[in-house]
Amino acid sequence: MTQSSHHHSHSHSHDTHVLGGAFFLIAGFMVIELIAGIMTNALVLIADAGHMFLDATALGLSWWAARVSAKGYDHKLSYGYHRFQVLAAFINGLTLTALVIWIAIEALTRLAHPEPMLPLPALAVAAVGFIVNLIAFRWLHGTSNNANIRSAMLHVLGDLLGSAAAMLAAIAVYFFGWLYADPVLTLLIVVILARGAYRVLKESTHILLEGVPQNVDLGEIKQTLCRAIPAVVEVHHVHAWALTAEKPLLTLHALVPEQTQVQEVVADIKSLLATEFGIDHSTIQVETGPCPDTH
Repeated sequence: MTQSSHHHSHSHSHDTHVLGGAFFLIAGFMVIELIAGIMTNALVLIADAGHMFLDATALGLSWWAARVSAKGYDHKLSYGYHRFQVLAAFINGLTLTALVIWIAIEALTRLAHPEPMLPLPALAVAAVGFIVNLIAFRWLHGTSNNANIRSAMLHVLGDLLGSAAAMLAAIAVYFFGWLYADPVLTLLIVVILARGAYRVLKESTHILLEGVPQNVDLGEIKQTLCRAIPAVVEVHHVHAWALTAEKPLLTLHALVPEQTQVQEVVADIKSLLATEFGIDHSTIQVETGPCPDTH
């Protein structure tokens, strides 16, 4: 094993352990906060527990994906197991949407008819939640910071804001008796949750429908290949999709003159796709005449 591969293996293992630890930390406190929210009648805590559900799911998916990705591919799943992460994210997005609707209805109901809450227990639980999220954020900050890690960090950072909102609501009720603080700040968390659910559903749906990855411009790829590689006369039938947001795939047909060294052209195209567009997996069909797939 080379030093580079050893470092990559060690980094991957460290990321997996950190994601697992952060998942259990967030998920465990989510249950505590939900119970505390019900017992203290603090809707803002229940809403923040819902936000922690989003965070725990995101961390769980990232942790699970890091573990499963080591399996590679087999005769049943020739592209590997990456799409399970996307499917799970889509299902989670649907569940989260239902949760957002329920919390919003409860908050609007309490705006019309405010209910008392126990501010000091709610404040204590929210403060502990803030510390828990701060610990998880610091753990994730010490990892390799790939796309999955960055996404998990953003979820936890959002939950820090949710815990802060819960603390403010408890303080407002305790010192000023303003019962509207609970539903008003709950609606703020609803907005945060709704944005997260929308992004999860939008990204996962786009990937499941095999849409073109966000940072891939098919027109630019065609122009760049024809301009940068002299042997490439024309590029057509370009298709791009993704296994996950971080794993784009591409197929294309390239027209070249006869007597061209096909192997060299394919190598040049693959190298350019990897260095300029971040596409490491591509399938190239080289043609010296009319395209057999054109009808």
